[in-house]
Amino acid sequence: MASKHVQLLLTENVDNLGIVGDVVRVRTGYARNFLLPMGFATTPSDDKLADLATKRAQAEKDMAALRSKREALMARMVDLEMTLERAVNDQGILYGSVTQQDLSRALNTLGFAVKPREVRLPHGIKHLGEFDVTVKLDSDLETAVKVYVVADRKVEDEREEMEIDNEGNMVVKKKKPAAEPAAAEG
Repeated sequence: MASKHVQLLLTENVDNLGIVGDVVRVRTGYARNFLLPMGFATTPSDDKLADLATKRAQAEKDMAALRSKREALMARMVDLEMTLERAVNDQGILYGSVTQQDLSRALNTLGFAVKPREVRLPHGIKHLGEFDVTVKLDSDLETAVKVYVVADRKVEDEREEMEIDNEGNMVVKKKKPAAEPAAAEG
């Protein structure tokens, strides 16, 4: 029976796998279909390890610089709050959802270089409100960003609420709009 895993020597940095010069154990399909054809890996040998020593030293230096850059970015993002304005219907539900790409674009506009895959959003934001969104730049570099999603126009606050009555039936109740503050007479 053939082995399900194979050991390879990385000739390039591969995200979530390793850097140049690492000997890694991967599934044969991943090796055969991606790493080997793309030239990211080869079979390990002492000669090849020695050849990649200078490239590995440079890769380690680059990784250290990237790490310090990410740490500085995380320090700037502490207690960050941002507001996104979106089109909504009368119930406060967005016509489109706020996605990782939208949040990444907004963060980049504010001067934070964040890729969409670094924004951790379990599902799109589909209604108005306040949300804590996780930004994870590395396995141990993570922070929460407060995101306020507001309407692009005045919205009637007459939302329907679903409740279950004593007999187990769904009952639709309407929330009354908030009373307008009385104008001060003067």
